[in-house]
Amino acid sequence: MARLTNGMLCVEIDPQGAELKSLRDKGGREYLWQADPRYWAKTSPVLFPIVGALKDDAYIFNGKEYRLSRHGFARDRLFEEYRISETEVAYTLRDSADTHSVYPFAFELTLRYALSRHTLSCTYEVYNLSDSQPLLFSVGGHPAFAVHTEDGGPAYTDHYLEFPDDEALYCHALEGNLVSGRVDAVPLNNNRLPLRYELFYRDALVIKTLRSRRISLRNTVNDRGLHFSYEHTPFFGIWAARDADFVCLEPWCGIADSVDHNQQLTDKEGIQRLDPGQKWSARWAVECF
Repeated sequence: MARLTNGMLCVEIDPQGAELKSLRDKGGREYLWQADPRYWAKTSPVLFPIVGALKDDAYIFNGKEYRLSRHGFARDRLFEEYRISETEVAYTLRDSADTHSVYPFAFELTLRYALSRHTLSCTYEVYNLSDSQPLLFSVGGHPAFAVHTEDGGPAYTDHYLEFPDDEALYCHALEGNLVSGRVDAVPLNNNRLPLRYELFYRDALVIKTLRSRRISLRNTVNDRGLHFSYEHTPFFGIWAARDADFVCLEPWCGIADSVDHNQQLTDKEGIQRLDPGQKWSARWAVECF
Protein backbone atom coordinates (compact mmCIF):
# COMPACT_ATOMS: atom_id res chain seq x y z
CA MET A 1 0.00 0.00 0.00
CA ALA A 2 1.05 3.57 -0.65
CA ARG A 3 1.09 5.86 2.38
CA LEU A 4 0.68 9.62 2.15
CA THR A 5 1.17 11.94 5.09
CA ASN A 6 1.45 15.67 5.68
CA GLY A 7 1.46 15.82 9.49
CA MET A 8 -2.30 16.48 9.61
CA LEU A 9 -3.67 13.50 7.69
CA CYS A 10 -2.38 10.02 6.88
CA VAL A 11 -3.76 8.10 3.90
CA GLU A 12 -3.30 4.55 2.62
CA ILE A 13 -4.17 3.40 -0.91
CA ASP A 14 -4.13 -0.11 -2.36
CA PRO A 15 -2.97 -0.49 -5.99
CA GLN A 16 -5.58 -3.23 -6.33
CA GLY A 17 -8.43 -1.14 -7.70
CA ALA A 18 -6.52 2.06 -6.74
CA GLU A 19 -8.77 1.90 -3.69
CA LEU A 20 -8.50 4.32 -0.78
CA LYS A 21 -8.20 2.19 2.35
CA SER A 22 -7.59 4.56 5.25
CA LEU A 23 -7.96 8.26 6.05
CA ARG A 24 -6.79 9.21 9.55
CA ASP A 25 -6.05 12.49 11.28
CA LYS A 26 -2.94 13.06 13.38
CA GLY A 27 -4.80 11.84 16.47
CA GLY A 28 -5.48 8.50 14.80
CA ARG A 29 -9.19 9.04 14.15
CA GLU A 30 -10.27 6.98 11.13
CA TYR A 31 -12.67 8.73 8.76
CA LEU A 32 -13.07 5.86 6.31
CA TRP A 33 -15.18 2.73 6.74
CA GLN A 34 -12.90 -0.22 7.44
CA ALA A 35 -14.49 -2.86 5.22
CA ASP A 36 -16.11 -5.12 7.82
CA PRO A 37 -17.06 -8.15 5.66
CA ARG A 38 -20.18 -8.76 7.76
CA TYR A 39 -21.64 -5.72 6.02
CA TRP A 40 -19.53 -4.61 3.04
CA ALA A 41 -15.93 -5.55 2.32
CA LYS A 42 -15.03 -2.46 0.25
CA THR A 43 -13.91 1.03 1.29
CA SER A 44 -13.84 3.25 -1.81
CA PRO A 45 -14.06 1.39 -5.13
CA VAL A 46 -13.67 3.21 -8.45
CA LEU A 47 -16.62 2.78 -10.84
CA PHE A 48 -15.47 2.41 -14.47
CA PRO A 49 -16.32 2.07 -17.35
CA ILE A 50 -19.94 2.05 -16.15
CA VAL A 51 -21.75 3.29 -13.07
CA GLY A 52 -24.48 1.09 -11.64
CA ALA A 53 -26.03 -1.85 -13.41
CA LEU A 54 -26.68 -2.56 -17.07
CA LYS A 55 -30.01 -3.98 -18.15
CA ASP A 56 -29.47 -7.77 -18.19
CA ASP A 57 -25.79 -7.02 -17.38
CA ALA A 58 -25.16 -6.34 -21.06
CA TYR A 59 -24.83 -3.52 -23.58
CA ILE A 60 -24.66 -3.32 -27.37
CA PHE A 61 -22.02 -1.42 -29.32
CA ASN A 62 -21.62 -1.51 -33.12
CA GLY A 63 -24.11 -4.37 -33.28
CA LYS A 64 -22.22 -6.63 -30.83
CA GLU A 65 -23.27 -7.53 -27.29
CA TYR A 66 -20.81 -7.16 -24.40
CA ARG A 67 -21.33 -8.17 -20.79
CA LEU A 68 -20.30 -6.13 -17.76
CA SER A 69 -21.23 -6.56 -14.12
CA ARG A 70 -22.45 -3.71 -11.94
CA HIS A 71 -20.00 -0.77 -11.69
CA GLY A 72 -17.58 -2.25 -14.25
CA PHE A 73 -14.16 -3.87 -13.92
CA ALA A 74 -11.69 -1.21 -12.74
CA ARG A 75 -12.28 -1.86 -9.04
CA ASP A 76 -10.98 -5.42 -9.50
CA ARG A 77 -7.85 -4.60 -11.53
CA LEU A 78 -4.28 -3.92 -10.46
CA PHE A 79 -3.22 -0.33 -11.24
CA GLU A 80 0.33 0.89 -11.88
CA GLU A 81 1.55 3.14 -9.07
CA TYR A 82 3.48 6.39 -9.69
CA ARG A 83 4.75 8.05 -6.55
CA ILE A 84 4.93 11.83 -7.01
CA SER A 85 5.78 13.04 -3.50
CA GLU A 86 5.10 12.32 0.16
CA THR A 87 1.68 13.89 -0.31
CA GLU A 88 0.67 12.77 -3.82
CA VAL A 89 0.43 9.49 -5.71
CA ALA A 90 -1.14 8.43 -9.02
CA TYR A 91 -2.50 5.08 -10.21
CA THR A 92 -3.05 4.16 -13.85
CA LEU A 93 -5.00 1.41 -15.62
CA ARG A 94 -4.82 0.88 -19.39
CA ASP A 95 -6.80 -1.25 -21.78
CA SER A 96 -5.59 -4.75 -22.59
CA ALA A 97 -6.64 -7.83 -24.49
CA ASP A 98 -8.52 -8.84 -21.36
CA THR A 99 -10.53 -5.61 -21.15
CA HIS A 100 -11.25 -5.65 -24.90
CA SER A 101 -13.35 -8.79 -24.46
CA VAL A 102 -15.88 -6.79 -22.40
CA TYR A 103 -15.10 -3.19 -23.40
CA PRO A 104 -13.78 -2.57 -26.95
CA PHE A 105 -12.05 0.77 -26.34
CA ALA A 106 -8.48 2.04 -25.97
CA PHE A 107 -8.25 4.02 -22.74
CA GLU A 108 -6.11 5.15 -19.85
CA LEU A 109 -7.70 5.74 -16.45
CA THR A 110 -5.66 7.56 -13.79
CA LEU A 111 -6.57 8.31 -10.18
CA ARG A 112 -4.56 10.99 -8.40
CA TYR A 113 -4.67 11.26 -4.61
CA ALA A 114 -3.23 14.38 -2.97
CA LEU A 115 -3.11 15.83 0.55
CA SER A 116 -3.32 19.52 1.42
CA ARG A 117 -3.63 20.39 5.11
CA HIS A 118 -6.85 18.71 6.36
CA THR A 119 -8.10 17.79 2.87
CA LEU A 120 -7.67 14.72 0.67
CA SER A 121 -8.52 15.12 -3.01
CA CYS A 122 -9.13 12.38 -5.57
CA THR A 123 -8.97 13.28 -9.27
CA TYR A 124 -10.13 10.95 -12.05
CA GLU A 125 -8.47 11.40 -15.44
CA VAL A 126 -9.62 9.50 -18.53
CA TYR A 127 -7.66 9.55 -21.80
CA ASN A 128 -8.81 8.26 -25.16
CA LEU A 129 -5.76 6.43 -26.53
CA SER A 130 -7.40 5.68 -29.87
CA ASP A 131 -6.47 7.69 -32.95
CA SER A 132 -9.80 7.05 -34.67
CA GLN A 133 -12.61 5.92 -32.34
CA PRO A 134 -14.47 7.99 -29.72
CA LEU A 135 -14.33 6.62 -26.17
CA LEU A 136 -17.68 5.97 -24.46
CA PHE A 137 -17.45 5.66 -20.69
CA SER A 138 -18.82 6.51 -17.27
CA VAL A 139 -16.84 6.97 -14.07
CA GLY A 140 -17.81 7.44 -10.45
CA GLY A 141 -16.62 7.55 -6.86
CA HIS A 142 -17.89 5.33 -4.03
CA PRO A 143 -16.07 6.41 -0.83
CA ALA A 144 -17.58 5.05 2.39
CA PHE A 145 -17.19 7.29 5.42
CA ALA A 146 -17.32 5.95 8.95
CA VAL A 147 -20.24 7.02 11.11
CA HIS A 148 -18.67 6.73 14.55
CA THR A 149 -20.89 5.17 17.21
CA GLU A 150 -18.33 4.39 19.92
CA ASP A 151 -19.42 3.73 23.51
CA GLY A 152 -20.60 7.00 25.01
CA GLY A 153 -20.49 8.75 21.62
CA PRO A 154 -23.20 9.69 19.16
CA ALA A 155 -25.56 7.07 17.74
CA TYR A 156 -26.07 6.56 14.00
CA THR A 157 -29.29 8.54 14.28
CA ASP A 158 -27.41 11.47 15.86
CA HIS A 159 -25.67 12.01 12.52
CA TYR A 160 -26.95 13.92 9.53
CA LEU A 161 -25.97 15.06 6.05
CA GLU A 162 -26.21 18.76 5.30
CA PHE A 163 -27.04 20.01 1.79
CA PRO A 164 -26.71 23.82 1.83
CA ASP A 165 -28.30 24.40 -1.59
CA ASP A 166 -31.17 21.90 -1.45
CA GLU A 167 -34.50 21.85 0.37
CA ALA A 168 -35.39 18.30 -0.72
CA LEU A 169 -33.75 15.32 -2.42
CA TYR A 170 -35.52 13.99 -5.51
CA CYS A 171 -34.56 10.32 -5.59
CA HIS A 172 -35.07 8.00 -8.54
CA ALA A 173 -36.25 4.66 -7.19
CA LEU A 174 -34.31 1.54 -8.17
CA GLU A 175 -36.09 -1.54 -9.46
CA GLY A 176 -33.84 -4.60 -9.62
CA ASN A 177 -30.73 -2.35 -9.72
CA LEU A 178 -32.20 -0.34 -12.62
CA VAL A 179 -33.62 3.17 -12.52
CA SER A 180 -37.41 3.10 -12.51
CA GLY A 181 -39.76 5.88 -13.54
CA ARG A 182 -40.71 6.72 -9.96
CA VAL A 183 -39.24 9.79 -8.25
CA ASP A 184 -39.59 10.15 -4.48
CA ALA A 185 -39.17 13.52 -2.80
CA VAL A 186 -37.23 13.24 0.45
CA PRO A 187 -37.74 16.47 2.42
CA LEU A 188 -34.84 18.07 4.27
CA ASN A 189 -35.19 19.76 7.63
CA ASN A 190 -33.14 22.98 7.54
CA ASN A 191 -31.13 21.43 4.69
CA ARG A 192 -30.41 18.35 6.81
CA LEU A 193 -31.01 14.67 6.12
CA PRO A 194 -30.96 12.73 9.42
CA LEU A 195 -29.28 9.35 9.05
CA ARG A 196 -31.17 6.18 9.93
CA TYR A 197 -30.49 2.62 8.87
CA GLU A 198 -33.88 2.21 7.19
CA LEU A 199 -33.05 5.00 4.75
CA PHE A 200 -31.04 2.53 2.67
CA TYR A 201 -33.12 -0.63 3.05
CA ARG A 202 -34.31 -0.20 -0.55
CA ASP A 203 -30.79 0.42 -1.90
CA ALA A 204 -29.15 3.73 -2.77
CA LEU A 205 -30.67 7.17 -3.00
CA VAL A 206 -30.09 8.06 -6.67
CA ILE A 207 -30.23 11.78 -7.42
CA LYS A 208 -30.04 13.48 -10.81
CA THR A 209 -30.70 17.06 -9.78
CA LEU A 210 -28.59 17.72 -6.68
CA ARG A 211 -27.63 21.39 -6.47
CA SER A 212 -25.32 21.26 -3.44
CA ARG A 213 -21.68 20.78 -4.44
CA ARG A 214 -20.51 20.49 -0.85
CA ILE A 215 -22.13 18.04 1.56
CA SER A 216 -21.26 17.87 5.25
CA LEU A 217 -21.43 14.83 7.52
CA ARG A 218 -22.00 16.05 11.08
CA ASN A 219 -23.64 14.96 14.32
CA THR A 220 -25.63 16.64 17.08
CA VAL A 221 -23.33 15.50 19.92
CA ASN A 222 -19.85 16.82 19.07
CA ASP A 223 -18.08 18.93 16.46
CA ARG A 224 -16.41 16.08 14.55
CA GLY A 225 -17.24 15.48 10.91
CA LEU A 226 -16.26 16.17 7.32
CA HIS A 227 -17.04 18.30 4.28
CA PHE A 228 -17.32 16.46 0.96
CA SER A 229 -17.11 18.44 -2.29
CA TYR A 230 -17.18 17.35 -5.92
CA GLU A 231 -16.83 18.77 -9.45
CA HIS A 232 -17.95 17.84 -12.99
CA THR A 233 -20.20 14.91 -12.02
CA PRO A 234 -23.94 15.48 -12.63
CA PHE A 235 -25.36 12.50 -10.69
CA PHE A 236 -25.05 11.60 -7.04
CA GLY A 237 -25.68 8.48 -4.94
CA ILE A 238 -25.99 8.02 -1.19
CA TRP A 239 -25.83 4.49 0.20
CA ALA A 240 -24.98 2.26 3.14
CA ALA A 241 -25.12 -1.50 3.64
CA ARG A 242 -27.97 -2.72 5.80
CA ASP A 243 -27.50 -1.65 9.46
CA ALA A 244 -23.83 -0.70 8.90
CA ASP A 245 -22.17 2.33 10.51
CA PHE A 246 -21.09 4.18 7.41
CA VAL A 247 -22.46 6.30 4.59
CA CYS A 248 -21.22 6.43 1.01
CA LEU A 249 -21.13 9.78 -0.78
CA GLU A 250 -20.92 8.98 -4.48
CA PRO A 251 -20.37 11.53 -7.26
CA TRP A 252 -21.16 9.91 -10.59
CA CYS A 253 -20.58 10.80 -14.20
CA GLY A 254 -23.02 8.12 -15.34
CA ILE A 255 -25.94 6.19 -13.93
CA ALA A 256 -27.57 2.75 -14.00
CA ASP A 257 -29.70 1.81 -16.99
CA SER A 258 -33.38 2.58 -16.87
CA VAL A 259 -35.81 -0.34 -16.80
CA ASP A 260 -36.86 0.43 -20.40
CA HIS A 261 -33.38 1.11 -21.83
CA ASN A 262 -32.64 -0.28 -25.31
CA GLN A 263 -29.15 -1.41 -24.16
CA GLN A 264 -27.39 0.59 -26.88
CA LEU A 265 -24.25 2.08 -25.29
CA THR A 266 -24.54 5.19 -27.46
CA ASP A 267 -28.02 5.84 -25.99
CA LYS A 268 -27.09 5.21 -22.35
CA GLU A 269 -28.01 8.04 -19.98
CA GLY A 270 -24.94 9.83 -18.64
CA ILE A 271 -22.49 8.14 -21.00
CA GLN A 272 -19.49 10.35 -21.79
CA ARG A 273 -18.10 10.69 -25.32
CA LEU A 274 -14.42 11.53 -25.55
CA ASP A 275 -12.83 12.21 -28.93
CA PRO A 276 -9.56 10.51 -29.97
CA GLY A 277 -6.54 11.85 -28.13
CA GLN A 278 -8.64 13.89 -25.69
CA LYS A 279 -8.63 13.93 -21.87
CA TRP A 280 -11.48 14.20 -19.33
CA SER A 281 -11.25 14.79 -15.58
CA ALA A 282 -13.40 15.11 -12.46
CA ARG A 283 -12.59 15.52 -8.79
CA TRP A 284 -13.88 15.02 -5.28
CA ALA A 285 -12.34 16.11 -2.00
CA VAL A 286 -12.93 15.47 1.69
CA GLU A 287 -11.99 17.91 4.42
CA CYS A 288 -11.77 16.33 7.87
CA PHE A 289 -12.53 18.15 11.12
